[in-house]
Amino acid sequence: MKEHQATSKNKHTMIINKLILSCMFFIFLLYLILRTNSPSFKLNNLPINSSTSSTYNKIPPSLAEALFHYAATNITPQQKHDEISMTFRVLEKKSPCNFLIFGLGFDSLMWSSFNYNGRTIFIEEDKDWIEKITKEVPTKIEAYHYTYETKLDQATELLNIGRREDSCKVVVDPRNSKCPLALKNLPKQVYEIEWDVIMVDAPTGSSFDQPGRMKVIYTAGLLARNKESGETDVFVHDCKRSSTEQESRAAVFVAQVLHRARIQGCGLLLWS
Repeated sequence: MKEHQATSKNKHTMIINKLILSCMFFIFLLYLILRTNSPSFKLNNLPINSSTSSTYNKIPPSLAEALFHYAATNITPQQKHDEISMTFRVLEKKSPCNFLIFGLGFDSLMWSSFNYNGRTIFIEEDKDWIEKITKEVPTKIEAYHYTYETKLDQATELLNIGRREDSCKVVVDPRNSKCPLALKNLPKQVYEIEWDVIMVDAPTGSSFDQPGRMKVIYTAGLLARNKESGETDVFVHDCKRSSTEQESRAAVFVAQVLHRARIQGCGLLLWS
């Protein structure tokens, strides 16, 4: 009986999550359409006729495909509604922008779609997972493989070194940093682009033999502080779980040593 109730509850939750995701897509599409039709939106040197007017009133094909993809599958978001909403509100203001995501999943197409006409890059540790996700989604996703060499059980030692070493308090290009927390051999695109939004949702860190996110969080902080103008929003996902307590400590550490950062809850770091 309990098993049947649990199954029914899971199905109900999946339906609700799909409805929420569909509603968020609809709201975003409506926002794009209204922004396109507003007086402040100008098409330079483009003659206005019935053909172009009809074209610009249509939903962009990539967004339509993304909406259909989620509506036609049993895929549910990997983040909770409030977590998605937090990032969505920022992307609503900043997109199109440069969006860096550590981690690849069933919701990757959603993030790319929210950043329509921007550049969204994913860094993923599992080659097979990259192949699976990129084959299943209807539009191209820019994803790069990276192998992490740390283990979660090194977190305390790394954080202690970070607090002790002056090199970890200096804001430089991660490739030139002498801090052991800096990732220096990520795909070159990570270092060459100024990021408006960064999300840390990988690598895995649910057990001590997995990489953990200490270095990724620190490197995200450096990338954010290296931005020449404007601010970078850095989201750290999952750091409220007991298994990722080390990530919470890493987030607080980064905010302290790199300065000019504040934490809202455990999920959002803001650099100006």
